[in-house]
Amino acid sequence: MPSVRSPLPGGRLAAFLTAAGATRGVYEALRRHAPGDPGQWQRKNYAGRTVDLYAGPAASVGAALGTALPPRTRGAAGIAVVVAGACGAYDDLAGAADPRRGFRAHLSALRGGEVTSGAVKLFGIGTAGLVAGALLKERPADKLLAGIVIAGTAHFVNLVDVAPGRAGLAVLGIGAPGLLRRGGAGALAAAPMGAAAAVLTEDLGERTMIGDAGAHALGAALGTAIAAGNGRTGLALHAAALVVAAAYGGEVSRLAGSPV
Repeated sequence: MPSVRSPLPGGRLAAFLTAAGATRGVYEALRRHAPGDPGQWQRKNYAGRTVDLYAGPAASVGAALGTALPPRTRGAAGIAVVVAGACGAYDDLAGAADPRRGFRAHLSALRGGEVTSGAVKLFGIGTAGLVAGALLKERPADKLLAGIVIAGTAHFVNLVDVAPGRAGLAVLGIGAPGLLRRGGAGALAAAPMGAAAAVLTEDLGERTMIGDAGAHALGAALGTAIAAGNGRTGLALHAAALVVAAAYGGEVSRLAGSPV
């Protein structure tokens, strides 16, 4: 597939600043005038401290706007990020009191006739990833691999979101090599990095959390960047690594939550 190029000079910087600015703006707006019951925007974190959920929708909006800059990937990125963020937000709200975690628990409930918020998230993000992959690539095998990478990266970022700042730091670390890629792939990598950076201080300071909405949206944006910037070999390697991470999700979460 021809390389994807950004129409803007300094496309990476534009995507980073757009995502960061939008994330910060939405976050501050929600802090002042969040809709609905204030209690629905609060959660207890791993240490029992009360934090807000404003960073999640803020990062979702920022990532979506930042990834919209490269025109040739706009449709794929938009579908992946918006659906991932929406499914994550639904799980944040509807699944807040559900103790079940992991694919097996939600699939087991589905076999029993119960559609959990986790199952909605699993199939919604999986389908969006496959659609986005089909838009990004031309050959059937590449479409499938790209879809696995996009959905798998969304899941992976959520998987490591077990302690303050872990998901944001993961996005910054994984996305950084993508900035070296030319054109739109570099801009796509910059967008989730900008969104994550915009709320990282509050996340690390245990004043907010990005929740499933932010983690999945940032992961989907990052996965789209990886898919856009790699050919079949790179896609296959990334897909294999993500499948292994999903299979050993508990261990990945434990390591991500360990002190650094």
